[in-house]
Amino acid sequence: MRLLYNLGIYIYNLLVWIAANFNEKAALFAKGRKNQFATLQSKIDPSARYIWFHVASLGEFEQGRPLMERIKCEHPDYKIILTFFSPSGYEVRKNYDKADIVCYLPMDTPGNARRFVDMVHPVMAVFVKYEFWCNYLDDLKQANVPTYLVSAIFRPSQLFFKWYGGWYRKVLHNFSHLFVQDDDSVSLLKGIGISEVSVAGDTRFDRVLAIAQSAKDLPVVKAFKGESAPVLVAGSSWPKDEDLLIDYFNSHSFKMILAPHEVDEAHIQEIIGKLKRPYIRYTGASEEDAAQTDCLIIDGIGYLSSVYRYGELAYIGGGFGVGIHNILEPAVYGMPVIFGPNYHNFREAVEMEKAGGAFSINNSADLAKVLDSMFDSSSLRLADTSAVAKEFVAKNCGATDLIMKGLFH
Repeated sequence: MRLLYNLGIYIYNLLVWIAANFNEKAALFAKGRKNQFATLQSKIDPSARYIWFHVASLGEFEQGRPLMERIKCEHPDYKIILTFFSPSGYEVRKNYDKADIVCYLPMDTPGNARRFVDMVHPVMAVFVKYEFWCNYLDDLKQANVPTYLVSAIFRPSQLFFKWYGGWYRKVLHNFSHLFVQDDDSVSLLKGIGISEVSVAGDTRFDRVLAIAQSAKDLPVVKAFKGESAPVLVAGSSWPKDEDLLIDYFNSHSFKMILAPHEVDEAHIQEIIGKLKRPYIRYTGASEEDAAQTDCLIIDGIGYLSSVYRYGELAYIGGGFGVGIHNILEPAVYGMPVIFGPNYHNFREAVEMEKAGGAFSINNSADLAKVLDSMFDSSSLRLADTSAVAKEFVAKNCGATDLIMKGLFH
């Protein structure tokens, strides 16, 4: 099995290099790994004690971020090296100032893994959520480096729990401890002989709380909101989400902030073509003009987490595609959340829906039913669900404290 795994890594690497000739993401993936050991060698401080954080992409980075920032604050004698697997994470956070070195993870071949661990010589390694690179984990174990998995969640469908997953299960024994999100993960792991596991929760709750506490003032958005309520904020929307929302918006009287996942000009124009009520684009808008319109289109990136503070109700996109985007960023402000049907792999969405602070929809009729009840001036549903959403986030905070105690016990 190890031979097949390594062969798969080599084949994947070859395919990426071929795809780099005509695919932008693959080109970034390949370019970022070119001469990377020479670059890394020039950045390494041989006298430093490095804690290595590895994340797949941007979402996992946000889960690791509270820990990195706490370590920088409470243990400044350590340096942090942060590795990404995906270009979509690295390109956005390659200048992250709390990490001393940010780079791509070299492909998980036996030679690369051994060379990386020998060069960095980490005193601790922290993998976030779903990262299980067999050669790296083996080499860390052989080098007696304490290695942790944080904010992890396990499901019966994963290879570890299949009858044919025996070899892959052994990889989990390389972790010194696994900090998981829920009791179900603990039960699954103990069922296959993994006892060094505990429930710590999800560090994203701590992260969104910190984001909310440092949210930026956005005068244009504030002017748009005015004294009217409620305002619906649609975050990270995709075309299917937009079709449903705009159809309802065009025939009802409320204000909407629309922050699409893709903000290229062609997509913004597509959105504008569907709107039948007054709108304005965020970039270039004045406070005076924003106050006079019904729909504010956020046509740039980096605003959404602060935009949420001006809304009372959120719609999160992606649920009609591969999966929903972050529902915690609006929930931290006490915003009930609506999303499409593909959400069951997101624990926070499942639990928030059970608590009554989130609503899943399958079609326009479902959306209309939820929004009608929320916008009914005689109903207390919006206020009630707002309280549920805020309490849900508050009671799930604290994972960072628990994990820090485990890392530095």
